[in-house]
Amino acid sequence: MPPGVEALDLPAWNGASGRSRGPRGRNAMAHLDSEVKEECLREDLKFYFMNPCEKYRARHQIPWKLGLQILKIVMVTTQLVRFGLSNQMVVAFKEENTVAFKHLFLKGYSGTDEDDYSCSVYTQEDAYESVFFAINQYRHLKNISLGTLGYGENEDNTIGLKVCKQHYKKGTMFPSNETLNIDSDIEIDCVHLDLSKSPQDSWKNSSFFRLEFYRLLQVEISFHLKGIDLQTIHSRELPDCYVFQNTITFDNKAHSGKIKIYFDSDAKIEECKDLNISGSIQKNTQYVLVFDAFVIVICLASLILCTRSIVLALRLRKRFLNFFLEKYKRHVCNADQWEFINGWYVLVIISDLMTIIGSILKMEIKAKNLTNYDLCSILLGTSTLFVWVGVIRYLGYFQAYNVLILTMQASLPKVLRFCACAGMIYLGYTFCGWIVLGPYHDKFEDLNTVAECLFSLVNGDDMFATFAHIQQKSVLVWLFSRLYLYSFISLFIYMILSLFIALITDSYDTIKKYQQNGFPETDLQEFLKECSSSSKEKYQKESSAFLSCVCCLRRRGSDDHLILVN
Repeated sequence: MPPGVEALDLPAWNGASGRSRGPRGRNAMAHLDSEVKEECLREDLKFYFMNPCEKYRARHQIPWKLGLQILKIVMVTTQLVRFGLSNQMVVAFKEENTVAFKHLFLKGYSGTDEDDYSCSVYTQEDAYESVFFAINQYRHLKNISLGTLGYGENEDNTIGLKVCKQHYKKGTMFPSNETLNIDSDIEIDCVHLDLSKSPQDSWKNSSFFRLEFYRLLQVEISFHLKGIDLQTIHSRELPDCYVFQNTITFDNKAHSGKIKIYFDSDAKIEECKDLNISGSIQKNTQYVLVFDAFVIVICLASLILCTRSIVLALRLRKRFLNFFLEKYKRHVCNADQWEFINGWYVLVIISDLMTIIGSILKMEIKAKNLTNYDLCSILLGTSTLFVWVGVIRYLGYFQAYNVLILTMQASLPKVLRFCACAGMIYLGYTFCGWIVLGPYHDKFEDLNTVAECLFSLVNGDDMFATFAHIQQKSVLVWLFSRLYLYSFISLFIYMILSLFIALITDSYDTIKKYQQNGFPETDLQEFLKECSSSSKEKYQKESSAFLSCVCCLRRRGSDDHLILVN
């Protein structure tokens, strides 16, 4: 028995003092225990909603996550810039080779595409010459090309050109008599030309190249070329090996007297089979791989810390919900429940996952084991976007910058509902413009182009050109186009766009008033504002026995007749 503590024997609970002191003591202990739990919960909630600086002043807890996020921003941005510079060389090499191929294989190419096609021919002689020109240029490629090019294997593992023509099965046509007799079934004939084995120009006399233009739909010439990008060596990187899948299409489907010539080049990066490069390139590659591995470690640590914070927040929310239901006999509103889910942590977790996956792909690309630049670019670019957006969270700790975040949060639901209604009107104008103005205006030829044109008009771009380029072949359509454009511009710029801005302005004014007069308090905020002094006063009114034994007093089943009193 501790000194100063005596045992009172209450064997049967029959005495007056025994009957009165036992229940009163248990109730006091339960009440005191409830007050302690409430105060602990309040302190945990206050600490959870503190910013890193307040946490450091309260408990001298080092803001590891803040320091880690700052380091991650620097590392991820540096990684992205390095990858972007490397990817820029890849894009430049592909585009420059495509331009070179057009000059090499397209007869009379001016250097600028006419529309969505590269060039066009208008006579049979020009059509034959364009086909033969492309085949001859392929044959003498090594003697005329300035690039590091070589012949590649086609799908059937053969080197050479594949020429295919599509035409109607049979038919006759006499336009002067307005007579047409044609079988609409389409036949495809193909021939493979191995120019290294065939005699000089012997293939020109083949019956395959006798084209019946009234039945001809298109002629397609396809061939593969290989090349090596040597410019990466100047950046101390290993070179890439490319396979260019080139296709020249002579399109005569319209039978309008104009054959459109399309050139398509699809470049794929493949692993070089045998690289023997001396110098400091290999060492530089190793340094880059180590840097990428360090970025993965940083993002993995950030991912673990943010996931841990979310798990602890969910546990704290569960404690608060149970306490609130037990004490006040009602449930917490949804807004307060969502306060425990930190959206910034979710954003950081998504960013970290994308950075880790993108960094692994980048390491494989750097080691020339993978060649998927596009997927790696999407992952690293999006993750860097999320990282920099996450910086807004720390700016939100200052009242001047927090206005932007609060305004966005308040206006976003209203803006989305407004955009849903305005989108219906926008779609109506899109379909209407496509079907009516499509035959008379280049910007209304397809739905995607119409949507882009109307969006430009909403922003005040290219208005005069849209009005001026409408063809005046039909007076009715011309009048309709004026009514269509004037009504769309007036409706969206003067009304819908103004209302859109008004919604955001209204939310901004509301936030400014709240900052001056105070925000509406929820159950969670009222609970946090309750002063703990009231609880301390209640503790002082209790007997000193309970204050000294609140954390250690536990009644055992075999000692129910004992009460420890200081």
